[in-house]
Amino acid sequence: MANASISRTLLISGLLVLTFWTFSAFHPYLSHAKLVLFSTPGTFSEISIHAPRKNVWADLTQDEVKAVREFMFTRTDLNLTRSRESFRFDNNIRLIEVLRPNKSDVLAYLNGNSAPPIRWARVVINDGVKEYPQVTNYMVGPLPIDNSTRIEPLIYCFNSDRNFVYNPMPTYPVLVEWVATFALNITDVLEELLDGTVDPLDPTSPENLGLATSFTSLEDHKLMLWLQFYRDDPYSEAATLLPQGLYVKVEISTKDTNNWKPSTCYYNRVVYDSVNELRKAMGKIHFEKTEINRPGDWSNTEDFDDRISSREKPPPLMIQPQGSRFLVDKEQKYVSYMGYEFYVTTAAATGMSLYDIRFHGDSVIYEVGLQEAMAHYAGDDPQQGALEFLDTTFMMGANLQELVPGYDCPAYATFLSATFSVGDSTVTKKNTICIFEYTGDHVLQRHSGMEHVTVSRNSYLIVRSVSTMENYDYTIDYIFYLDGTIEVKVRASGYIFAAFWANGQEDEYGYRIHDAIASSMHDHVLNFKADLDIVGTSNTLKRVGIEPTTKHYPWDDVKQRNTMHLVERLVETEAGIDWPKNAAEMLIVTNDNKTNAWGETRGYRIAPGTGIGNPSHLTILNSTTLGISAEWANRDLWVLKRKDTEPMSASALNYFDPKDPLVDFSKFIDGEDIVNEDLVIYFNLGSHHIPHSGDIPNTLMHTSASSIMFTPFNFNDRDPSRRSAQGVRVDRKGKAAIPRYFGATYNKGIQVPRDDLEPDLTQHHGSQANPAFGKTWHPGNPGF
Repeated sequence: MANASISRTLLISGLLVLTFWTFSAFHPYLSHAKLVLFSTPGTFSEISIHAPRKNVWADLTQDEVKAVREFMFTRTDLNLTRSRESFRFDNNIRLIEVLRPNKSDVLAYLNGNSAPPIRWARVVINDGVKEYPQVTNYMVGPLPIDNSTRIEPLIYCFNSDRNFVYNPMPTYPVLVEWVATFALNITDVLEELLDGTVDPLDPTSPENLGLATSFTSLEDHKLMLWLQFYRDDPYSEAATLLPQGLYVKVEISTKDTNNWKPSTCYYNRVVYDSVNELRKAMGKIHFEKTEINRPGDWSNTEDFDDRISSREKPPPLMIQPQGSRFLVDKEQKYVSYMGYEFYVTTAAATGMSLYDIRFHGDSVIYEVGLQEAMAHYAGDDPQQGALEFLDTTFMMGANLQELVPGYDCPAYATFLSATFSVGDSTVTKKNTICIFEYTGDHVLQRHSGMEHVTVSRNSYLIVRSVSTMENYDYTIDYIFYLDGTIEVKVRASGYIFAAFWANGQEDEYGYRIHDAIASSMHDHVLNFKADLDIVGTSNTLKRVGIEPTTKHYPWDDVKQRNTMHLVERLVETEAGIDWPKNAAEMLIVTNDNKTNAWGETRGYRIAPGTGIGNPSHLTILNSTTLGISAEWANRDLWVLKRKDTEPMSASALNYFDPKDPLVDFSKFIDGEDIVNEDLVIYFNLGSHHIPHSGDIPNTLMHTSASSIMFTPFNFNDRDPSRRSAQGVRVDRKGKAAIPRYFGATYNKGIQVPRDDLEPDLTQHHGSQANPAFGKTWHPGNPGF
């Protein structure tokens, strides 16, 4: 019980969190995910449909997970212990999920040339018994389990030619115990400088302090960590907004805590060789203390003052009186909408992905989904100077949040839930994905003539999820417009990871935003994969420049006319590309074997979407902290030849060994020809986030949005939205106006149930934390 209480007092982030989950016997991470449909009360039930094909990307069933788990225990050489019985340095299973089939096998099935691909499982094991603990990947199959089933090292999808990474830290309970003991040994320092303590007997005390960490080096299994103290905030959980000005360096050479050594201290811009040196300095007359950051009304995200006149009436809402216009196969997780069809699935590390996206029967995208989400900071203190996160390490899928109907999504949305196998138990997180149709605040099309006007409503389908990664909530949308445009959009909100502000500090890395708090500049770079199949797999990327030129035309009286024209260039080999200056270039993926009615090659254009500015890539060159673990972040997008051996741009385990990661993206770029090949686009969304006073208490989503659009380009013979849009033509005949509608209209009044306007939220369960799982990235949670 003491350890559990201590754990609730600690805010863990950075590598500390990353390393905890792997060997924690008490905090197994969420592994197996499947989707369950859910409808809010008071709405029309969605109309069912039968998927034309099986969802071959679907996660393992509970029966498959159970069978795989039992089969693993038949391998005595793995020395496995049941999760509920494992402790400290035991070996145990942490993840069992589907090993998604190779595209080459799936295409044969989709084209009707073979049966569905054979099912395999991916199993991740914590090898904690070894002197240098490891996290190891295996593949298990074929499934279902029979005499032919085998366990093999999972190597083919990692270009490091190995299936494991070293874990430089011991178990989570051991680390919590050490950190708490260390904090208690410096209680005098904490009380004098920070007016707080680490109190395991009173974890909700406003004087309690938490810890965050960043690592400065990892060499030969030796780890160097910097600990920074933070003020806890039980009400708003705004701890990352409350840094304190004390930092301590810790040297970790083995999993034996007797060998762990606290060393250097940093306080008020002064480096001290040890805690004792800091104690001595504290006794001197000229020793200067820094300010202390405390929570208050300023850090709360809510204002319940009813006297604000602008809130006397509720805001307008979207309703759906006659039910949804999209169709869902609940068993196969298949969606059909206005000519679109696609499949939905989830993964513990990366969250939601979509597969086999087609538009009016033609293939467009085979796969689109998150690969990795990075936040890289900069600063002149030991925390911010080395701080970066690769969030799939902390499981963005397992940290999907229950969405709030009427707020995150319209009350009429269809909600999907995710079920995860946690060790020997199962946790279902309700309503973590929503699907809904929405009508935009601007029309899709309009034109006024002398005697008429025609206008079309702008309706589109959104598939949405939210992952909370301690201080930030990431909303990811896949948006389907009526003309065939597909948008991928990311928004972020939450508490910034603030820096401590010392007297006289300059604005080199951020701005002062409270008493002793500075904003901390950082880059958000989220990498996505889009495996494009534009009417098949034989595709070419073309760069069509919009360039100035000087030309003479035979009809022209001017000898030389300054004008502009199009210049088309093929991208012949694998390459990284940045968005062009002045938007003076179009990136178009075409199928040169397919043309529209006018003889033009059918294609899709790739362009920045409706976010703030162009999506950005990483500013830092040759990041000291990242090593080569995220080379995809160095350009805006990449075009590659698709290979079964390169299914992802990153591994959720890359964070463990940044200098020799399991997946080194730079090896993907090897100069192969990509003309008329199966192409993959890896693109980055994100921003250069320079927080300011307007980010307090939370960053706002409309100021942090980033998106990309895939838009038909000569793909159709004309605008296909004419077949699906709803609108009106108003003809003016003298003083009379004659409206003619295309598409259904509302021809009588309706009664709207209250739950369609303001749903009952008394049963909302938030993150639905498992008692063994703890809060997301918070006290007692190893990161999964």
